[in-house]
Amino acid sequence: MDTIKIGKFIQEQRKLKKLTQLQLAIKIGVSEKTISKWECGKGMPDASLMLPLCKSLNISANELLSGEKLSNNEYKDKAEENILILKASNERNIKNLLSIEWVLGTLSSIIYIFLLFCASFAVENLVWKIATFILAFISLLIGVSFALRIEQVAGFYECAHCHHKYIPKYSSIFFAPHCGRTRYMKCPKCNKRTWNRKTLSSD
Repeated sequence: MDTIKIGKFIQEQRKLKKLTQLQLAIKIGVSEKTISKWECGKGMPDASLMLPLCKSLNISANELLSGEKLSNNEYKDKAEENILILKASNERNIKNLLSIEWVLGTLSSIIYIFLLFCASFAVENLVWKIATFILAFISLLIGVSFALRIEQVAGFYECAHCHHKYIPKYSSIFFAPHCGRTRYMKCPKCNKRTWNRKTLSSD
């Protein structure tokens, strides 16, 4: 998605409406600096701000994402193209999140093993030994908790029985037996317990 083109289009439509950056910002509930950032192509409006922005500029969401006014003939083709671009972007973001999850899990495990080693062999004072053991378990718990939270919200799980795709509760993820990113959980649709695998898309 061409953020520079979209930014210029936002600026062009704002000026056609005879709005300053500050006036547009007030209309949609953001700062003037945010409008400036969009118009410079340094960011995109959040999904929650796209419709208010489009309404204020009298454009469609499809035109906003395309960075240009569209004729009736172009509209459908551009809509399909934008949907595919957004889907690809969303899947990239999910992959990035899952990579962060892997790093968090690995790093917290390394810290845990290192602290256990120190507590067992390097620390002689009993109080410090106990404190190091406690710190090891806390670091592992925090790292794993954050990693599992990412795994819960990034992407979907697909039921092996009915193929329903869903985002499970955190407690389901936390207590579910697993092999990699495949977890033995109860599907909220068919209520069957099966090995549910992680998928990037709900399609």
